[in-house]
Amino acid sequence: MRKTTIYKRMMSLALLMILHSSLFILHSEAQTKFGYLSYGAVLKSMPAYTLAQKNIADLTAQYEAEIKRAEDEFNMKYEQFLDGQRDFPPSILQKRQSELQELMEKNVAFKEESRRLLAAAEEEAYAPLHQKLATAIQKVGMQHGLAFILNTDQNACPFINPEMGEDVTEAVLLLIDN
Repeated sequence: MRKTTIYKRMMSLALLMILHSSLFILHSEAQTKFGYLSYGAVLKSMPAYTLAQKNIADLTAQYEAEIKRAEDEFNMKYEQFLDGQRDFPPSILQKRQSELQELMEKNVAFKEESRRLLAAAEEEAYAPLHQKLATAIQKVGMQHGLAFILNTDQNACPFINPEMGEDVTEAVLLLIDN
């Protein structure tokens, strides 16, 4: 009889410990909250984004105009070369071919450099926006007691249970606007 009582007490204690552990796990899981937003949508809604985009578009247009001018110059010189190549002595023919080759190489180098410069200008123009957005996201996460904030862009998170996650878009936008 004594063994049965000890066994029942041990089983009750083990069951109580399992129940306590389960409640602790459920309680800690219930407290883990996360946020979500579309980073791209928030970024594009920032007033400074439109200005940065316009500046990049203006710079792009300037580079494209210069590239077009250089291509037109090359085409004109090439046509002149083709028209006169039958009449040129070998030394002038060689010189003109070298000039055309050099001009073409310079144009290609300029195109590559302009792409690099545009990418750097774009990165520089958007850097303050990304920093401001990152700061706002961090503040909202801390204020709302969130474990993390997900970026839902590009269908990265096709389902979010609204009972477990919080859409923080409006809170982030409010911080950005202030």
